[in-house]
Amino acid sequence: MKKLYFFLLSFLTVTTGAFAHQLAIKGVVYSKSTNTPLAGATVSIPAIDKISTTDRFGVYTFHDLAAGNYELKITYLGFEQEKKMVEVNPLTPPVLATSYLSSGSLQLAEIAVSASQAETANIISAVDVQLRPIQNSQEILRLIPGLFIAQHAGGGKAEQIFLRGFDIDHGTDINLTADGMPVNMVSHAHGQGYSDLHFLIPEIIQNVDFGKGPYRADKGNFGTAGYADFRTRSALDKNSIKLEAGKFDNYRTVGMFNLLGARARQNQQNAYLATEYLFSNGYFQSPQGLNRLNLFSRYQGVFRNNTILSGSLSAFRSTWDASGQIPERAVADGTITRFGAIDDTEGGQTARYNANLSLDKTFTDGSYLKNQVYFVKYDFELYSNFTFFLNDPENGDQIRQKEKRQIYGYQGTHQKEATFMGRPLRQEVGIGLRYDDINGSELSRTRNRKTTLLAVQKGNIQELNTFAYLNQTWDVSTRFSVNAALRFDRLFFNYTSLLEADASRATQKSAASRVSPKLNFTYAVTQALQLYLSSGMSYHSNDSRVSVTAVRKEALPAARGADLGLKFKPVEQLYVNAALWFLDLDQEFVYVGDEGIVEPSGKTRRYGLDLSARYQFNKNLFLDTDLNLARPRARDEAKGNNFIPLAPAITSTGGLSYQTTQGLKANLRYRYLGHRPANEDNSLTAEGYFLADAVVSYTFKNLEFRVSGENLFNSNWKEAQFETESRLRNEIEPVSEIHFTPGTPFSVKAGVTFSF
Repeated sequence: MKKLYFFLLSFLTVTTGAFAHQLAIKGVVYSKSTNTPLAGATVSIPAIDKISTTDRFGVYTFHDLAAGNYELKITYLGFEQEKKMVEVNPLTPPVLATSYLSSGSLQLAEIAVSASQAETANIISAVDVQLRPIQNSQEILRLIPGLFIAQHAGGGKAEQIFLRGFDIDHGTDINLTADGMPVNMVSHAHGQGYSDLHFLIPEIIQNVDFGKGPYRADKGNFGTAGYADFRTRSALDKNSIKLEAGKFDNYRTVGMFNLLGARARQNQQNAYLATEYLFSNGYFQSPQGLNRLNLFSRYQGVFRNNTILSGSLSAFRSTWDASGQIPERAVADGTITRFGAIDDTEGGQTARYNANLSLDKTFTDGSYLKNQVYFVKYDFELYSNFTFFLNDPENGDQIRQKEKRQIYGYQGTHQKEATFMGRPLRQEVGIGLRYDDINGSELSRTRNRKTTLLAVQKGNIQELNTFAYLNQTWDVSTRFSVNAALRFDRLFFNYTSLLEADASRATQKSAASRVSPKLNFTYAVTQALQLYLSSGMSYHSNDSRVSVTAVRKEALPAARGADLGLKFKPVEQLYVNAALWFLDLDQEFVYVGDEGIVEPSGKTRRYGLDLSARYQFNKNLFLDTDLNLARPRARDEAKGNNFIPLAPAITSTGGLSYQTTQGLKANLRYRYLGHRPANEDNSLTAEGYFLADAVVSYTFKNLEFRVSGENLFNSNWKEAQFETESRLRNEIEPVSEIHFTPGTPFSVKAGVTFSF
C-alpha cells in the first residue's frame, strides 16, 4: 500500500504546463426549449475519430487540429441530432460554434464509446430516465441498475436498500446525494447512514449520476458499494398539473409551474416551483394514513456565458401509521392475515427543509471553479415494535427513535486542463466540510406511542467531516487514459449523554482520519469497445456513539475494491456494460431486530458480475435488462457459518418500452430477487420473488392519460424480511424465525396530466 501511495503522489504532483494549441474548435450546446446549457452532450468529428463531451456550461473543445473544414456531429439522448460544418483557419481565432438542440425521440445509435468521454457521462442512466416512467419516489432509487429496495413501515420510512451483495439497510454502504447535497444521515437515531429520498418529487429528476464501487474521489463517506447523485431539472419546458388515484385509497397530485416569463428565459434565467401531495391508506388491514407534502423551488441563471448561479429551496413533511413486520407463525396459525398486525400503533413523522446554493464559473484560461453551500433542517420520530412482548410481557416492546438536526455544508472544486508529456491532463482539486448538529437523539421504550416507559439512550451529537482530494486524468493517447486520485477525510465525533446527572462528565470526544487512493484505467480498443480497470479505497463511518469509545481504525472501517469491465456497442442499436468486481470491507453493519439498530461485525468479502444491456429493435421499441450476481461472505467465520444475512446473490430487472411520435407510450417491466440466507448459517431463508408491472400512457394535445398496474400476477411476496427473535402475548418461550412485511398485491392507478 505504501508503494501505491508513492506512485499516486508522484503522478498527482507532477508540474504541468498550460495548453498552447493554436488550432482548435470550441462550441456550446443549448436546449432549444429552455435555453439552458446541455451538460453531457456528445460532440464528434467522425472524419478524424475525435469525441468530446460538453461540460456544466454546455461547452466542448477540440485541440490539435489541422487547418481545414470539419463536420461536427452533436447528439444528446432525447434530442434531435445536429450536424454542422466548421472551418479552422490559422489566420483567425479559434472557432466558436453554437448549437440549439430540439427535443426528439430516443435513439441508441447516438451513443458513442470513447476513452476520452467524461466519467460523469452516465449512458445507462440517460437511457433509463428517457424510457422508464417514474411512478413514485421509490422508483427514483430503482433507476440504479442492480439496486433493489424494500419498504417496511407504512411508506413513510426510508427504504431498505440492496446492491452488489449488500443489505445496505437504509444507506450504510451507498453514498446518496441530491444536487450534491447529502442524503445519508450520519449517527442517525434509527441507523447509520439513514437515507430518506422522499423529499424529492419524482417529476423534477432530470438524470442520475451513479457508479458502483469506491472509485470516485469526490465521493467520501458511505461510498463503498457505490454512489448516486440525483439531479433536478434546471428548467421546465412547460407548466403542468397532475392528478392520480388508485386502489387502496392512493391519491396524489403534482403541480409544476414556471415562475419567470419568456424574456427571462431568453436571458438564460429560469425558475420554477414544484409541489406534491400524497395520501395513501395502503393495502394493510390497519389503514396507514400516509400523508406527504413536498414543496420545491429552483432558480438557475447563466451570466456572460461563463457563470451559472443555481439555488433551490425545499420543504418536506410526512406522517404515517404502520403495521410493521409480522412473524410467519402468526399468519400460519390464523392469528392474523398476511396483511394484519401484531402492533398496529407503529408509525412516525419526519420533516426536512433544504437550502442549496452553488456558483459555477469558467475563466479565460479554461479553468473551472464551483462553490456550493447548503443547509438542512431535519426532524425524525419513529415508533417500532420488532419483538412484541419479548422484553416486556406486560407493556410490549415498542420503541421510539427520535432526533432533531441541522446540517451545514460547503464543498468547492477547481478544475483545469494542462499537459503532461505533450498529452492532455485534467486536474481537479476539491475541499469541503459537513457539520451535523444533532439534538435529543433518543431511543426510548414506549407504549401505544403515548407513554414513555424508559429512556434507554438520549444525547446530543456533533459530528464534523472535513475533506480534500486531488484528482487527475491523463489522456496517454486518444484511446488510453489514466485516472489517479487521493482523498483525505478527517472526522471529529462528540457525544454528550443527556441521561447523566453531570453533563460535563458525560461528554466524550474523538477524531479519526482516512486516506483513500484511487487508480483507474480506460482503453478504447475500437470505436465500439472500451475496456476499463477501476480500483480504489473508501470507507463508511461508525456512529458517533460508537466512535467516541472505539479505537481509531474502527471509527472509519475501510473498503477496498476493483472492477474489470467493458462498454460494448457491437451494432448501433445495442449497448452493453459488463463488469467483474470484488469488494472487501474491514467491518460490516448488521441489523439487530430486538433493538431496532445496526451494529458492527467482522470483515467481509464480495465478488460478482454485473451485466447491463440496452437494445433498440426499431424507432419505437426498446429492451433493457440488468443481471447482477454476487457471492457475499464473512471472512473471519468458519465455512457454513459465514453467510451474510439478507445479502442478495442474484437479482435481475428489465423491461420493454414502446413509444410513438403520436403520443402512445407503454412500458412492461419485471423485477427478480433470488432466495437468500436470512442468518449466518443459512438455516433460514428469505424468500425471493418475481414481479411484473406495466404502465400505458397517451398524450393528446395538452393532456396525458396514464394507467399503471403493479404486481400484475398478484403474487404473494414478502417485501422486507428479517430473522428476529420475538414472543407473542400468549407465548411462554420466544421464537426465532422470519418476520416480514407483505408486498403490495395487484393494484391499479390512473392519472391525468394537463400541460400549459
